[in-house]
Amino acid sequence: MADNALGARRSAIYLLDQVLGEGRLMAECLSAGALERLAPEERARAQRLALETLRGLERADRLLQRHLRKTPPLTVRNALRLGTVELCRGEAAHGVVNAMVQIVGGHRRHGQLKGMVNAVLRKIAADGPDAWTRLRIPRLPKWLRAPLVSAWGPEAVAMMEAAHFAGAPLDVTGKPGADLSALDGAALPTGSLRLAAPGQVTALPGYGAGDWWVQDAAAALPATLLAVGPGERVLDLCAAPGGKTLQLAATGADVVAVDSSAQRMKRLQENLARTGLRAETRVADVLEESGQYDAILLDAPCSATGTIRRHPDLPHAKDGSEFGALIELQTRMLAHAWGLLRPGGRMVFCTCSLLPDEGEVQVEEALDMFADMRTDRAALSRPGIDPAWITEEGGLRLRPDYWPDRGGMDGFYMALLRKEPAA
Repeated sequence: MADNALGARRSAIYLLDQVLGEGRLMAECLSAGALERLAPEERARAQRLALETLRGLERADRLLQRHLRKTPPLTVRNALRLGTVELCRGEAAHGVVNAMVQIVGGHRRHGQLKGMVNAVLRKIAADGPDAWTRLRIPRLPKWLRAPLVSAWGPEAVAMMEAAHFAGAPLDVTGKPGADLSALDGAALPTGSLRLAAPGQVTALPGYGAGDWWVQDAAAALPATLLAVGPGERVLDLCAAPGGKTLQLAATGADVVAVDSSAQRMKRLQENLARTGLRAETRVADVLEESGQYDAILLDAPCSATGTIRRHPDLPHAKDGSEFGALIELQTRMLAHAWGLLRPGGRMVFCTCSLLPDEGEVQVEEALDMFADMRTDRAALSRPGIDPAWITEEGGLRLRPDYWPDRGGMDGFYMALLRKEPAA
């Protein structure tokens, strides 16, 4: 057990090195097989430790500053950060300190710093958890915080940051007719099921039988709004990893799922096989798609700033420099998808972003561009949707600070767009 814990901690430090040193997202590291050598429970622990450290990074650094005369090398600093977070979360000091000393002591370049690690972490342990809780909720970096404050105001952003720091529960979407009572979850107003402390996902009841799939409650709403039915020809663009594809396929619609990533599409295909649902899958460039469809779901590539409570690595691995290119790509994809929609059809445009330029502004500009496009406000009058979430142009704005008493939700923007019938 001790060796397993040490391996998980060592791997967590590696992930922190990649995010904070190389600017890589954790998902990139994991898809590249960074933790393949670990057992499933070790892998889960390594990811959890890295995520918890990233969420509490500002607090950890503030506490460590009190006891460091100079900044140590990144790997050592990340070991100190991880140890600080574990200590302040109530882990036994003896185990945490010894583990970090052993990890740093075994490092080929930094082994001589193990004495410093031992001394600093013992001081952190002596400070006690109160020193941690007295510090402010960690803030987003300025490059992201500034535009969010401009869009939503400082109080709303502070509440979002509290939601990010708290992390996210696990939401699942059930296959129609599946009995999910064994999951012991709480039903959410929009129809998702929320699990507070699920443990290992693949070990949960009904996973192997394909009765459900993991999907944040906010991410489940775009396909719900599209409301497709049996026999309709439906195009799911940027479909992987596939939660929305599964929702669409479960209705009996004729679904074509397209994504440019073969690796991500493989995961979608695995989920289709596990759940016993059917959809045509294609690895292709969305902008090269052709044909005519009754309904289209476009979950456009975006900044993913709405998912920070699940992916606290994002603000540290990115700097916003790619946002302009993403916004341009969204505009091109929306226009191309509109040409694939038959007259009288409908399309949901959505992004998991908190930035209006990737949501409200995109739809406002599209409405100006296409005379046959209108937003369907009536479709937003659904159970669980707060009228306050409906935006001026007729879309739906979701934020992490919504549902604070239930554990929040991912940030999302979506709009149901109707194409006028042919004259």
